[in-house]
Amino acid sequence: MINKKKTGLCLALAATLIASSALCGCQQSDSSTSAKFNSDVKDASKYTADENAQVYKTLDFSDEQEKEFAKKGFITAPDTLEIKTESGTVAWSQSAYDFIRNSSTPDSANPSLWRNTELNSLYGLFEVVDGVYQVRGYDVANVTFVKSDNGWIVFDCTTSSETAKAALELLESKFGKAHIAAVVVSHAHIDHYGGIGGLIDEKDVADSSLPLDEQIKSGKTLIIVPEGYEKAVMEENVFAGNAMKRRTNFQYGSLLDKGGKGSLSVGIGLTPSSGTTTYISPSYEVKKATETIKVDGVEMVFQLTPNTESPAEMNTYIPKYKALWMAENCSGTMHNLYTLRGAEVRDGNAWAQYIMEAKELFGDKAEVVFQAHNWPHWGNDVINDYMANTASVYKYIFSQTLMYINQGYTSTEIANMIELPDELNKVWYTRQYYGTLKHNVKAVYQKYMGWYDENPIHLDELEPTEYSKKLVEYLGDTDKVLEMAQKDFDKGEYQWVAQITNTLVYADPENKDARYLCADALEQLGYQAESGAWRNAYLTGAYELRNGTKNYPNYEGSGATALGMSTETMLDYLGICLDEKKLEDQNLVINLEVTDKNAKYLLRINHGVLIYSQEKWSDKADATIKTKSAGILGIAQNNQKLMDAGIEKVEGNSDIIKTLTSSIAEFPLYFNIIEP
Repeated sequence: MINKKKTGLCLALAATLIASSALCGCQQSDSSTSAKFNSDVKDASKYTADENAQVYKTLDFSDEQEKEFAKKGFITAPDTLEIKTESGTVAWSQSAYDFIRNSSTPDSANPSLWRNTELNSLYGLFEVVDGVYQVRGYDVANVTFVKSDNGWIVFDCTTSSETAKAALELLESKFGKAHIAAVVVSHAHIDHYGGIGGLIDEKDVADSSLPLDEQIKSGKTLIIVPEGYEKAVMEENVFAGNAMKRRTNFQYGSLLDKGGKGSLSVGIGLTPSSGTTTYISPSYEVKKATETIKVDGVEMVFQLTPNTESPAEMNTYIPKYKALWMAENCSGTMHNLYTLRGAEVRDGNAWAQYIMEAKELFGDKAEVVFQAHNWPHWGNDVINDYMANTASVYKYIFSQTLMYINQGYTSTEIANMIELPDELNKVWYTRQYYGTLKHNVKAVYQKYMGWYDENPIHLDELEPTEYSKKLVEYLGDTDKVLEMAQKDFDKGEYQWVAQITNTLVYADPENKDARYLCADALEQLGYQAESGAWRNAYLTGAYELRNGTKNYPNYEGSGATALGMSTETMLDYLGICLDEKKLEDQNLVINLEVTDKNAKYLLRINHGVLIYSQEKWSDKADATIKTKSAGILGIAQNNQKLMDAGIEKVEGNSDIIKTLTSSIAEFPLYFNIIEP
């Protein structure tokens, strides 16, 4: 495993980890203590069973409107569903969730999350209204098909081409061969664009250089996206892509077994597929706040909703069908103002206001609301309540957090104080299956106040391992600490036990007793969690403490998204990939020609820092590089195949490429998270 101890660790991370890392296992536990701890997966404790039983007293399980909506309009589905890649690996499996169809809620699962998993495990082709159809349960996101005069308009594409292709085949099994007139990608997340290659071929896409009316007349497939889409795609999925991929293991439980003691739903769906991701650049960006476009006989009214669930997102109203597409701004769960995999904090106030704007624009007309996740909602009264309640949740989190901020409370204090109004708390589609009140409150705090709480102790804290070791010197015997922690575990104090034992792990990762007890505490927290994302994080942490990461698969991303970057974004990415400390004694000037973009740049390595501009080339450059875009990506990833395909000519310093590639940082696939 990779040791990621660093001096100068950012205080936001330090503050988080210090709460869960503070002792040192300098003394090994004796055999009598060790006998109490092991790496086995455990049953739910009595405290966990009692905690989960209380959920039945909080929520009205006799209210089955959401279940009725999840089943409504079912047309067809295969008896079993397992989708494989060309190499034979499983990209998606509904069979993995057969347990949810064949058993009752166990003590090891929050009954509310279990119910949500039951609804998300329903799969097949569904009618939204006559002319609008969804394939659900083929990925974490839906594929929606809207009938047009001569074919179909597709809304969103799932995560991988294999699942999107299977969804299209299911539609065609009912309606015949499908011509796709347009693809509308609602926002810049991979589970909405990554499967596009399973629906259309890039050669059939309309020419983005043509005006919109000429694109439509061409008969080729339009790809319609919101303004800022490509920038958001690249910055969110590439710049921090390796770290997000690793953290996604925790958020989505992608490496956990599915089951009553394993991964369940994540609220917006079961889990993302793991097939081949693809990327095709859009042909048209919607740039007006509201814009009406008619494609193949279908009029669509687009409403831009920037900085809501994604930096670039849009809703769509389809008058012909009285159907309102809410992208991912509404769904069957409280969503994230901050997503656990990592992303820019979202604006809860803007989110609420754009939902209300949609209600104002279309709420009196719409007879059905449908979206990229979960299931539709029918009936004008239901729709307007659905939007108002969803908006109220995000507005409440925004306004109440700021109220408490102005009273002087810190992020953690507010997260432990705030509660939703009782009636909103009981609404099934605002339950905390994906986002939670606690981490959304912290997102609002972060957006407005940043990581610092003005306590100067937190300005330059010790990094977690050093803090932990020092604290152990004060606390002394780790056997005694473990004995006390076991007693607290037996009393159901799992959060505290997880924190104190993870402290021991941070000080001494070889302390197996601390690892096992910490894992046991995390496991019980996971069993109690209503949020699927929290459950996955707890159970993945428990797994890694018990087993490490040695059994995880070794895989690489397809790079399809990265290849779609603009030249400037690709150069920024190169700067991220360079370990600039290795170049700090270098001052170089490079003339760069990107031949497939017909663009020239002047690059400088200035005391190791890569900066660039489109100013005039230097007569005294150390080197001149002529390359396709793929060559830049090849250097950034130290990928010889991409460099061979992209780099056309190097003049001047012939070692310039080697100088750059020898300074590329290592991005380990499974860096440590739950230990140093």
